[in-house]
Amino acid sequence: MKWSNVQKFLDMKHWSQRVLSEKSGIPITTLDKYKFYGNEPSFTNACKIADALEISLDELREEEN
Repeated sequence: MKWSNVQKFLDMKHWSQRVLSEKSGIPITTLDKYKFYGNEPSFTNACKIADALEISLDELREEEN
């Protein structure tokens, strides 16, 4: 999962990382690791992110054009 994909959906929803944290139940410090250090989320956390953003896991995986 590339953070830029997540950021694209955050921007579309006008959400901050804090809102994603609240809606997904994932601590903001964990989201920071994905964003700033390129850590890969567990399958469970990837599902939580996709559910919070109301998108499919495939949309998180899509390569940017």
